[in-house]
Amino acid sequence: MFEYTTPLIGGLLIGATAVALLYLLGRIAGIAGIVWGAVSAQPDNAWRWLFIVGLLLGPVLYHLLSGVPNPAPSALPWWQAVAGGLLVGFGVKLGSGCTSGHGVCGIGRLSPRSLVATITFMATGIVTVYVIRHLLERLL
Repeated sequence: MFEYTTPLIGGLLIGATAVALLYLLGRIAGIAGIVWGAVSAQPDNAWRWLFIVGLLLGPVLYHLLSGVPNPAPSALPWWQAVAGGLLVGFGVKLGSGCTSGHGVCGIGRLSPRSLVATITFMATGIVTVYVIRHLLERLL
């Protein structure tokens, strides 16, 4: 039962946070935009840093309360994680936003641009997993 309730509660909290941020501050909960605004010293910076601190403290609090490592330890080599992070950063710039901004907030606002971006993100992810797990494994 726990394996289904945790993602459900997490999704509800993400949605509630996105709605609260939009309602209370008139801001979109796109993580890339929030982080960029924080590090580029935008005039309304305090809420951005509080949001980032909350993102970092959430998993720590979850771990302390549940005793479950979150995220689970990965066997991924560090260089692949770095390469993946750089590719994600490139995609965020190319797509004018991240999955949280487009997928959670943009689709919730019925934005056609966000719908196209989210479909592109998902299709790219599906193709990438297929290539890595089915085509590259045969070569290696």
